[in-house]
Amino acid sequence: MSCDSDRWLVVGLGNPGAGYADTWHNMGRIAVSVLAERHGLLLSKRRFQGITAEGRISSERVLLLQPETFMNLSGNSVASAMAYYDIAPERLIVLYDDFDLPLGYLRIRNQGSAGGHNGMKSILNHVRYEHFLRIRIGIGPVRGGDSVAFVLSRFPNEDKETVSDALSDAADAVELLLAGEVQRAMERFNRKGPPQLRLQEPQRD
Repeated sequence: MSCDSDRWLVVGLGNPGAGYADTWHNMGRIAVSVLAERHGLLLSKRRFQGITAEGRISSERVLLLQPETFMNLSGNSVASAMAYYDIAPERLIVLYDDFDLPLGYLRIRNQGSAGGHNGMKSILNHVRYEHFLRIRIGIGPVRGGDSVAFVLSRFPNEDKETVSDALSDAADAVELLLAGEVQRAMERFNRKGPPQLRLQEPQRD
């Protein structure tokens, strides 16, 4: 599939509103905020049923998007932005939480199913094409037995440092993907543990 736009769309999934701030289900949304702040981009313009910022990251034109549709309707927002700018799915990056992945871990894939994530289900239903980049941010295991209650709960203080490191890693991963370093990003993050474990490994660069 090909389109005319040379712009990338980077989407952080989550729920809007102060009541959902700092909850596990908003990890993707927060990661995009971290990325925007790192590059001096202001997420403030409301369009495409979301909040957006535009600029350059890794020398690439980028539209950052935080859907305001609530998680289950994320695809409405993503499809609207893609249609407006004629963005191909191959230039889409989606960041989202995954409770099947241990806290602090990342997994980068360039295709696949939604894996039970309702935001991703919505995007796949609208895009109708599974070959796009996604960064899963680990929040597992589920604590308390109820997965719905867990993902909508706030980060406990004891996890905040690991959460911060994981969000920084997610921003690093986006930068590598935008630079065309997909394999390098996968090698750096997919086979590694959370940040505190990676610090003990020898540096290859």
